[in-house]
Amino acid sequence: MAQLEHINVTVSDPKRTAAMLSALFGWTIRWEGASMDGAGYTIHVGSDATYLAIYSGTNPTQTVPKADASYQTRGAMNHIGVVVPDLDAAEAKVKSLGFQPTSHADYEPGCRFYFHDDDGIEFELISYD
Repeated sequence: MAQLEHINVTVSDPKRTAAMLSALFGWTIRWEGASMDGAGYTIHVGSDATYLAIYSGTNPTQTVPKADASYQTRGAMNHIGVVVPDLDAAEAKVKSLGFQPTSHADYEPGCRFYFHDDDGIEFELISYD
């Protein structure tokens, strides 16, 4: 079976985003340095098997799309889903980092909520316990 290895997302500050992801999920930085084109900076943060490539180009003031616009834009990324072992503990961490959890829901087979980071990227946190 194929396995998803990574997703590459553009952010305004890769170091800030990598620090947030590390604090929230316990992920580690696998690699960081100049991007392939030499114009930006990239940090790979995650586990040994999967990671997010956090990229910033030469323009850190890039336009942030409206949070709800991705669902109406072909080819846009809508959200990043992360399974966590304890949804309540994850929500407490999200709040401690200054983000607002929304859209809590119980569904078969688990529970979830969402939050947007500083760049407007939507994360869905899920627990199947």
